[in-house]
Amino acid sequence: MKRLSIGKLKGLQQIADQSGIFNMCAIDHRGSLRQLICQEEDEVCDGAMIDFKLELCSHLAPYASAVLLDPIYGAAQCISHGVIPKDSGLLVSLEATGYAGDRENRRTRLLEGWSVAKTKRMGASAVKLLLYYRPDLNELAAQQLDTVNAVARDCIEHDIPLLVEAVSYPVGDEVSNPRLFAEHKARLVIDTARDITGLPIDILKAEFPDDLRYKADKSELSEHCRELDAASPVPWVILSAGVDYELFRRQVEIACRAGASGFLAGRAIWQEAVAIENVRQRSEYLGTVAVERLKELNEIAGKYAVPWYRKLGLSADALAGVSQDWYLEY
Repeated sequence: MKRLSIGKLKGLQQIADQSGIFNMCAIDHRGSLRQLICQEEDEVCDGAMIDFKLELCSHLAPYASAVLLDPIYGAAQCISHGVIPKDSGLLVSLEATGYAGDRENRRTRLLEGWSVAKTKRMGASAVKLLLYYRPDLNELAAQQLDTVNAVARDCIEHDIPLLVEAVSYPVGDEVSNPRLFAEHKARLVIDTARDITGLPIDILKAEFPDDLRYKADKSELSEHCRELDAASPVPWVILSAGVDYELFRRQVEIACRAGASGFLAGRAIWQEAVAIENVRQRSEYLGTVAVERLKELNEIAGKYAVPWYRKLGLSADALAGVSQDWYLEY
């Protein structure tokens, strides 16, 4: 049973729904989204990025237990425009967009000028860290784990939950052979979960441990998700990784049935809206199709997901032992 500090406990409550399920929407995309929205590196593009995130947040945040935003184009802007409902949690990214190193040796970079302390000070509920990770690249994996550990220690100091998003990538022959990478995916995802959750993090944002383009056996898919659940002693959620909505909906159900505590989804919900240039039509699309997708995912997670506190061996009415003089040691 994990003992939760009061600050982390409050943060986890803020980003989950009343049942302890994470129904979270990701709007923290930067480099990849900027390439889709505009070509030039100028203030006009900056404004377009901000406007699009405000639009996404205003439509989707009311139906999400929390929203994930970046500190450059989204977090402060969505707060200042009042588009994050008071009962929705806020996660803020800590990493810089992209990565250091080449495409087969990716190292996560923290965003210069941003920190856990600032994330806490602005009133966010939790910190999110994206981690490129290959458990079979030993030296690089150790460096990446050092980064996680350093951030985790800062989160303990500032008493705010840490969510780590672990993303694998192809190396060697896998680069030109997607099927080969797909064959290795389950082991990569499960071993990654075991490595990262061995550190003092609070939530794992995990990839689905199979590529459904190459595997369709539901019993095998379910077994790999159960192995992922067993590998993670902390609550985990499934990420969408830009797959189409119908595919992600299937992943969410399989993962939640196997022990996931919900989802943190971005492009699977709203990616088609990027190509709609007409503002009225885009708003209509987000307010109907995207919202209905998020509602459907909420229903699936609500039916099958494991509440985060139950994953930790806790009950809803006994999340932490609190003595009368707890504040003296806090």
